[in-house]
Amino acid sequence: MNIAALLGIGTATPRNTISQQDAALMAAGVCAFTNARKRALSAVYRRTQVQSRGSVLLESPNGCSTHQAFFAPATKAGQRGPTTESRLQRYAADAPSLAIAACVQACERAAVSARSITQLVTVSCTGFMAPGIDIRLIKHLGIDAGVGRTHIGFMGCHGALNGLRVAKALAESSQKERVLLCAVELCSLHFQYGWDDNALIANALFADGAAAAVIALREAPAAKTLMLSASGSSVIPDSEEAMGWRIGDHGFEMRLAASVPGLIRRHLRSWTEQWLGRQGLQLNGMASWAVHPGGPKILDSVASALELPDHALAISREVLAQHGNMSSPTVLFILEKLLRQDAPRPIVAMAFGPGLSIEACLIH
Repeated sequence: MNIAALLGIGTATPRNTISQQDAALMAAGVCAFTNARKRALSAVYRRTQVQSRGSVLLESPNGCSTHQAFFAPATKAGQRGPTTESRLQRYAADAPSLAIAACVQACERAAVSARSITQLVTVSCTGFMAPGIDIRLIKHLGIDAGVGRTHIGFMGCHGALNGLRVAKALAESSQKERVLLCAVELCSLHFQYGWDDNALIANALFADGAAAAVIALREAPAAKTLMLSASGSSVIPDSEEAMGWRIGDHGFEMRLAASVPGLIRRHLRSWTEQWLGRQGLQLNGMASWAVHPGGPKILDSVASALELPDHALAISREVLAQHGNMSSPTVLFILEKLLRQDAPRPIVAMAFGPGLSIEACLIH
């Protein structure tokens, strides 16, 4: 029986990174915080368990320490920083190169030519442009101009899992289909000025990155191939205010309520057991987990709800520490590490997004 498979995964991060300690100092300088608030901000950044993050805005001229010039230091109360227009101009300038790098690596690892791609699925929630990322990929990778194009926008951190569902359906529609999925996010463009709980947490967690995967039909599992068996989705009742993004005049403003970990602990297990049950599987039969690291509290709540051992989310925590929360590409970073380690299967990939919603993918 033919089944959609991940033939290769590629990842890309910005050229420059910053340590979390230096990121806290940079943020405090931009917002012109008092010394007391600087100390409090440093504690917020430490609690994220992020060690370093990449941003397209970081510069390292003439061998000097990394800095950025896009966000000017606040000179008066209530200053909001660059306009949404200027932030989206940077998205249009910098997102394509990251997307291209991830796609090149994915095609190389899948041992396929970009010219052979028949379907292109792009994912992003941190910027808009038209012509879009898909057109840039077609032009720079040499993909045939007749390729089918699908864009998945504004789905948040689980966007790549939505992308995998679409890619799986496209691949299974014909033996000839070969799908390239690309998720790219420039979260650092939406840094928010001021002392606001939602802004502080988002500023401390989010980063930039891209990931891509080639999906096509295969007859049987192979050591270096991940088979996409099933997907699942659920919106937690009455949770619309728990997580979301709002497009403001000065970037995209994140809303992440303190109730999110509790909602996950209360609702995740019953839904996961029902979903796996429909596949003829049980929760304790899952060998590996690729859970999007929205933050340490999100991972802790998943581990608590599903009664997972400490090692089950080790890769998720490792990716969070090394790269921060890159939104939609992050789960593909985790899957790429699991693939390189030849992790035992079945694997459950899982992420959370606005709604509060759950997306999952079962992989053999």
